Amino acid sequence: MTHHRAWLGATTALALLTVASLPHADARQAAPATVSADADQPQLDGLADFIDGVMAQQIRSHEIAGATVAVVHDGELLFSAGYGFADIENGSRVDPARTLFRPGSVSKLFTWTALMQQVEEGHVDLDEDVNAYIDFHIPDFEGQPVRVRDLLSHTPGMSDVSGITAATVDELVDYGEWIQQHIPERVWAPGTEIAYSNYGVALAGYIVERLSGEAFADYANTHIFEPLDMHATSFREPLPAHLAAHMATGYEIEDGLLTAQPFELFSLIMPAGSASATAHDMSRFMRAMLNGGALGDVRILGTGSVELLMSNSIRNAPDLPGMAHGFYVVQEDGPRLIGHGGNTGDFHSNLILAPRENFGFFVSTTGGSESSVGRTDLTNAIIGRVFPQAPTPREPRAEGEVLPTGAYRMNRRNYAQPAREEYDIEVTGAGENAIRIRFLDDVSYWERIGPMTFEKVTGAGEDGPFDRVQFYPGRSGLVLSFSYQPYMAYHRVTD
Repeated sequence: MTHHRAWLGATTALALLTVASLPHADARQAAPATVSADADQPQLDGLADFIDGVMAQQIRSHEIAGATVAVVHDGELLFSAGYGFADIENGSRVDPARTLFRPGSVSKLFTWTALMQQVEEGHVDLDEDVNAYIDFHIPDFEGQPVRVRDLLSHTPGMSDVSGITAATVDELVDYGEWIQQHIPERVWAPGTEIAYSNYGVALAGYIVERLSGEAFADYANTHIFEPLDMHATSFREPLPAHLAAHMATGYEIEDGLLTAQPFELFSLIMPAGSASATAHDMSRFMRAMLNGGALGDVRILGTGSVELLMSNSIRNAPDLPGMAHGFYVVQEDGPRLIGHGGNTGDFHSNLILAPRENFGFFVSTTGGSESSVGRTDLTNAIIGRVFPQAPTPREPRAEGEVLPTGAYRMNRRNYAQPAREEYDIEVTGAGENAIRIRFLDDVSYWERIGPMTFEKVTGAGEDGPFDRVQFYPGRSGLVLSFSYQPYMAYHRVTD
């Protein structure tokens, strides 16, 4: 493994592309998981060794070919590391300062930054109809237009879109042309229910491109990456030669072996997820966001814009985290965490920030299908290690409360196509005060902690974080939301 270790100024050893009336950001919050008195102070001693240990286990058990990590605190790169191989065949190791990974939908944070730059310049009004800024038309839903603000909160009320990847460079078309030819169906009123929208983010990038007069990849380079000295980050596909030489190979398991895959192409929805970046570059972006939009003498956003991006917008479940503006809320308390995940076919990433504590980290992995689980397990391990929690106290079911059993279907899907098996989950009772949730072949166990709210027991770490699920009335019946998926919901289709 390769390390670049800075520990408070001293040297020390150590997410696929991809989320009835709903409550607004001031809605009641359930009691947070029990936390220690100093839970808002990052527990940093020994963190580098801890991450090393987790990654040693992950490489053995989660099909990881290569991984990269960067941790920041108080305006500094606290620790970075590369694990495994950037290229197995050539024997080249991952270097967090030089090796590029695909952050997937974490790229969206750059797009929201670009959009807010246009807001600051007075070119965009967040409450304006998106049609005021584009050269084609997004249909209204029963007279209600999609506002720019609805893009930030993933609430345009649109169907998901398919076919967002290309097999070869020859199949790519300009993303502005592609989104004009693939306008999704309007499914419900905008601003009312979160359902993750790659299309909505691509549309936001197109607004930036139209108003700035600059191609989106050029705009990101000129106004975000170059000012922050993120010289190994780009939205371009294929990558420029000087970056392609340091791009980690993506891997999948084929016939039991980690097998190299071709460079993935997402330029059809470029602003939603086509970036490539090193962990060190991502650390510079995190430091700027944690510092109110500035890094050193360079400012890419005003403090107010960063505060807006990090502030709550809307949530699906009354008592679970929801969306900030662009960021999603990982947890509200103990401390408040925001971030974004990202999945391509071959790469799996997470970026997590604790704004008040001036702490953040970025992780990315590639390998077999289990490497996505490895990314999630590593993320949760870091959160539990740095901000330990205790489980929420259990509460017995109140008289008259019925367990919310039944089949539920994801609201983030292409409504022009038949629903697939992977869109559905099944909830069954497990005694008086617990439920089981089945997704494909995976079954998890959850215990009641409050009215129609349950905490996950299966796979929970000793120090958290602890996933929760809540059931609540929606526009056509009962709905469930998971705390770890604030960007979408599941509607009950059968009791």
